[in-house]
Amino acid sequence: MDVPKLRILLVGNGGREHALSWKLSQSSNVEHIYVVPGNGGTATVAKCTNVDSVSAEDFAALARFAKEHGINLLVPGPEAPLVAGIADYFQQHVAGVGCFGPSKLAARMEGSKTFSKDFMKAHNIPTAAYENFNDYEKAKKYLDTVDHDVVIKADGLAAGKGVIIPKTKEEAQAALKDIMLDKEFGDAGNEVVIEEFLEGEELSILTFSDGYSIRSLPPAQDHKRIGDGDTGPNTGGMGTYAPTRVVTDAQLKDIDRTIIQPTIDGMRKSCEQAA
Repeated sequence: MDVPKLRILLVGNGGREHALSWKLSQSSNVEHIYVVPGNGGTATVAKCTNVDSVSAEDFAALARFAKEHGINLLVPGPEAPLVAGIADYFQQHVAGVGCFGPSKLAARMEGSKTFSKDFMKAHNIPTAAYENFNDYEKAKKYLDTVDHDVVIKADGLAAGKGVIIPKTKEEAQAALKDIMLDKEFGDAGNEVVIEEFLEGEELSILTFSDGYSIRSLPPAQDHKRIGDGDTGPNTGGMGTYAPTRVVTDAQLKDIDRTIIQPTIDGMRKSCEQAA
């Protein structure tokens, strides 16, 4: 059976979109890729056209563009359009276009750290001890009571920079003020997670799922701190590599069993209950 050629609408303008377009363009099944808005990197990729006449935030305009250009696959790169519901919008307004990305409800796992922490707690998925706060004074008092090191996380999307790892109580209080009162991350800091700091190697598991089964990419390790030797504030990411050797095959199986599969099962049940 002939596989229809893919005409892809790729949304985003970062390094992630450059990497996605570069790899997608290598497939013989891909006819063309339109990147909204794209960047200098995507402009050099074969089969790619940058489009700056349409806003990546204007779902209606993106849908019109998709219809006019025979798009049959939507690939949102950044988290923000997924959290805003781009997958749902295309499903409702553009027939015959698949979307490589989660629904708005499922994307809350990325869009709200308080939601994801409560989700993990509700589904018995291992996670660091935490408390959520939308009141600065209560959060401030809580910090004074804890006797362990903490991580302070702005609830919403903050371009990968909304996580602060203070070394002292004074740094923790200053970070809390920056996030909740001074609005360093805008509305993303209206609510925060104050979480137990867990020391050890960082590990990223990226998994494909159809809502039931899971298939994971090789384990990766992301480096977010700006300085050499893992020092300084977090950034959107200073670099990552895969596969990493900090995890064993047995540990990967345990991660699938205790974290990934329960997450997918819990998300599916939540979506079914919301339908």
